[in-house]
Amino acid sequence: MSIRKKASRFQALCYVLMGLALLLAGCGGNDKEKTVSDAAAGGEAGKVMSWSRMPELSIDLDKHYEAIVTTSKGDFTISLDAENTPVTVNNFVFLAQEGFYDGLTFHSIIESFMIQTGDPKGNGTGNAGYRIPDELDALARYEEGTVAMFNTGSPNSGSSQFFICTGPEASNLNRQPNYTIFGKVTAGMEVVRAIAQTPVSGGKPEERVLIERITIKLS
Repeated sequence: MSIRKKASRFQALCYVLMGLALLLAGCGGNDKEKTVSDAAAGGEAGKVMSWSRMPELSIDLDKHYEAIVTTSKGDFTISLDAENTPVTVNNFVFLAQEGFYDGLTFHSIIESFMIQTGDPKGNGTGNAGYRIPDELDALARYEEGTVAMFNTGSPNSGSSQFFICTGPEASNLNRQPNYTIFGKVTAGMEVVRAIAQTPVSGGKPEERVLIERITIKLS
């Protein structure tokens, strides 16, 4: 095993312990059960899922993970950086395999900046019921095709929402990299651009662009 992979495994353990400490401090409970509610409660998919704590680390750090994102405008592929952001990738893989993202919209679209999704409420305030720790890398770059975990602006506040950089304004994030970069679009960037070109009115997309499913592949 390489020194870098050993370091990544140690880093992953540290982040998991940090995340569990934050969660226990915040909720004081040990319930690991998933909660499923109807869309009538404010969600936009057929069901709204939430959990009481972040998922345990279960991905294989010796494998390479890809996510095939099927949308109402076509497919694109994300290469996931499990080596450098194991906790964030583990979280994304868990949610994708649970079907959490199925039926969610790209609720925020700024063509010169990014497209954002992963909110079960569809208004920018939803999450998966828990928070995960940041895995920031000062050397990572926000550029077209970069995939990053959204957070509320406070440290260690990511959950389920993520965004894909689509234009030159994304480079402004390099001045203060506060969002964990955990992947890169490697195929289907034309689909991402098509989503980014969706007309927006009053800050909201005029067309509902949906994630139909996310398929995880590993090699």
